Amino acid sequence: MNDAWDELVSAALMGTHRRPYQGELLESAAVHVVRRRAGRLVSEAEAAGGAAAGEEAEAVSRAAGERLARILGGEQPRLLPEWLQAAAKTGRRVPPHLVPDLLDQGARDRSIRAHLGVLAGHRGRWLAGLNPGWAYLLAEPTGETWELGSAGDRRAYLRELRAADPAKARGLLEGGWEKETPDDRAEFLALLAEGLSMDDEPFLEAALDDRRREVRQHAADLLTRLPDSRLSHRMAERAAACLTVRARTIIAEPPRACDKEMERDGVRAKPPRGTGERAWWLQQIVARTPLAFWGGPAERLVRKRISDWDREVKAGWVRAAVLQGDPGWARALFAWDPLADLLAALPPAEQEAVAADFVKRHGVDGQLIMVLGGVSVPWGADLALAVLKKILKVAGSQPWNLGELTRIAGECIDPALHAMAAALSPEPPVQEVAALLRFRSDMLKELA
Repeated sequence: MNDAWDELVSAALMGTHRRPYQGELLESAAVHVVRRRAGRLVSEAEAAGGAAAGEEAEAVSRAAGERLARILGGEQPRLLPEWLQAAAKTGRRVPPHLVPDLLDQGARDRSIRAHLGVLAGHRGRWLAGLNPGWAYLLAEPTGETWELGSAGDRRAYLRELRAADPAKARGLLEGGWEKETPDDRAEFLALLAEGLSMDDEPFLEAALDDRRREVRQHAADLLTRLPDSRLSHRMAERAAACLTVRARTIIAEPPRACDKEMERDGVRAKPPRGTGERAWWLQQIVARTPLAFWGGPAERLVRKRISDWDREVKAGWVRAAVLQGDPGWARALFAWDPLADLLAALPPAEQEAVAADFVKRHGVDGQLIMVLGGVSVPWGADLALAVLKKILKVAGSQPWNLGELTRIAGECIDPALHAMAAALSPEPPVQEVAALLRFRSDMLKELA
């Protein structure tokens, strides 16, 4: 068999015109690959591992398993995360013959690993012990993982610990902070957004002195979310020196220099191309000032005339509303600058109402796609109908991103609304959305 395999390899590398091969080269190669895989000798370590433990959880239904096979085979592959999440909630496992394909997928896509521990069952863990490429399934969140694991495993461990015990997670970071690489310090610090409180303020204040700019930026962003932090108070003092709020106007006078103290607090001295230095510094100061500093309702403040620096002040307010998660300011500013990040500060029902109104008034372009990407899923009937009517309206002109809008609608609308979509119009784009919604609806029913 080895001689035949060597002959195949030589013919493939040199080309059949230089090294003639009797028979169909690709067909023979496929047969030999299967034989080599099936005939691989089991190592002593594998043989000593014994059989997999018996399964305790039931498998998903046959129909659900068949649909998973179709998804893994390339039919609606973007729905795999939704299938996995829904299946994991049932506490069941995937059929045994699909476990290897699912573990392969997890090896390529870290984002789906969260549910594989449940879905792969004992057999999946047994297989992971035999294949180094699947060993990620065995990376339990333990102290050993924190000390010896990869960067990704350590982030996963810290994320889980932060969700369960914020103080313990912060203490873990503090204990070995100076030993971490700059990249790891930046990644780990961002995870403190979960469970953020004033208990974290001393650690974050100290992180403002870090050598790495990304670390300082993350620390400043988190401290901006704490209106009682020392950084927030310093920014409020700077804002008071730069801006004066009057009955109908706001008078702005940006700082004339960016000193070391400002840089420590997250104000970047060098502006982006096309932006003046003073405008850039002013925008950042406003962005890190507590929104309560401005007083009065956001709607009224946004309508005030701002002398010479209107865009910079309002851009700072947008960033502040996003960082501080303030729904009142997000609501007022969305009309000025419709950003998906602002929607995240609103309750889900209001997100849909604001987005539906935007869809009705706006054309099909990249901004519309981005706004819809900021709405919590699944979308209810009002937003679904607004999007479907927009698709129907532009279907004849076929704008370049109609396909993207159709895909988002099919993936984000509540699948229970598939009949409404199907009845709306026979136009192909609408029926495409309806078909995807029906696929998802059947998928979730099979898993129920």
